Amino acid sequence: MLVKSIRWRMQLWQAFLLVCILTGFGATAYKLHRSQRFGQIDEDLGRRVATLSEDVRSSFPLRPPPGPPPLEPEPGFDPGRRMEFGQGFGPPPRRPPEERGPRRPPENPFEPRDVQLSAESSSLFSSVEPDDFYYAIWSRSGVLLTRSTNAPPDLTLPDRADGDVRIRTRTRGVCREAYHFTELGECVLSGRSIRADLDAIQRLAGLLVLAGGAVLMLGLWGGWLLAGRALRPVEVIGAAASRISAGNLAERIDIAETDSELGRLARVLNSTFARLEASFATQQQFVADASHELRTPIAVLIAEAQATLVRPREAGEYRATLDTCLETAQRMRRLTEQLLQLARLDTGQEVFECHLCDLAETARTAVERVRPLASERGIAIECNLTRAEANADPERIGQVVVNLLSNAIRFNRQHGVIRVRSGAENGAAFLSVADTGIGIAEADFEHIFDRFYRGDSARTHASGGTGLGLAISRAIVAAHGGSIAVSSRAGEGSEFVVQLPTTNSP
Repeated sequence: MLVKSIRWRMQLWQAFLLVCILTGFGATAYKLHRSQRFGQIDEDLGRRVATLSEDVRSSFPLRPPPGPPPLEPEPGFDPGRRMEFGQGFGPPPRRPPEERGPRRPPENPFEPRDVQLSAESSSLFSSVEPDDFYYAIWSRSGVLLTRSTNAPPDLTLPDRADGDVRIRTRTRGVCREAYHFTELGECVLSGRSIRADLDAIQRLAGLLVLAGGAVLMLGLWGGWLLAGRALRPVEVIGAAASRISAGNLAERIDIAETDSELGRLARVLNSTFARLEASFATQQQFVADASHELRTPIAVLIAEAQATLVRPREAGEYRATLDTCLETAQRMRRLTEQLLQLARLDTGQEVFECHLCDLAETARTAVERVRPLASERGIAIECNLTRAEANADPERIGQVVVNLLSNAIRFNRQHGVIRVRSGAENGAAFLSVADTGIGIAEADFEHIFDRFYRGDSARTHASGGTGLGLAISRAIVAAHGGSIAVSSRAGEGSEFVVQLPTTNSP
């Protein structure tokens, strides 16, 4: 469960990053300090080796000229005597080997007998402490010529690569040593104990580990607090959503940080919750109104049937009862059809067959359908129709026009007038239906397109409508990407204007 928590996943990721960063920083700092410290030690040792090398060079005799060693002269040979004529030239005669006697190999006159340290070298190795600088010098034959009193007893001659005369370093146990082979093959070495330096480096490593651990703990603690603060709005949103799902649709999210991403999300969710609340309220009202509308015809059917069955009746009475039941059933059928159509429009399941059509032609067809109803009430329909092309479903738009004309007839005055206009303006095709009826009160404008809404003067039960015509008309027009508006004055009539995008509009 902890791994599934966003807070813990953020914390683990932050811990991983901090460990990588602190490890890299600590390792780099450790290596730099160690390299710097050993570099300083090697520089001091190299300076001492260079000084000792100069002392060694000054203590050795000059190298003899190349060639065979000089021959041993005969006894009694006078090198100062002039050579007589006829004796020839060349080396003096030598004794036979049997007369010379045994011969010992002469001593190497080029090995130093003693190496004298200069005053500078003596000052560099003045201490006799075991942990201080020490030195040792070997001849080119590997004989140890001299060493300081504080030199370790296990000191050995370093290995030499052929012809290498550079100053080299080595670490032997807790000693750091620099050595150098001169041009004649002598080896000069200087070293010192690095036990204290190693201890200091280890102390630095411990401090780096402690400091890194402290920074890691501080970073994790700060990251935990920051993650908690960042995710607190999510918990608030979740709690509010839980209360809303429990039935409290009036619940809203308390927005503290309005400028953050979660603040913007909370505003969107609050807007969504508000729309959901309005939708549920509309649904409840819709169900209540539908139940009320259906209850009346059902009650009529039951009453007529009960009254008919109380006693035997004449054929004419039965016929009148059946006519009343049929009319009531047809009213119920129209109501249920309109409810189903609204449900399909709300869910986007209504199918539209849109193509290029002329609103003027659609309006003419609708006018002809309602003209008999208008004639019954003595209402004249005046048409001023101009071609207005739109990409729409002619049957659905015709339904809208019939609804508007039916309302204009139903709420018009006796011998009133209905004016129908069509055309194109401001990049849209429009259709207008105006009447000279009772008009609509200003207080009813906001609810005129609501389902089952009836204003005191605009809609009455006596009108015979279901209260769904304008709601269906607005839903159909909105599905086409258009709009429907109303303007009216009480007692002077009303005008409904439908606007649809033309084929040339974006």
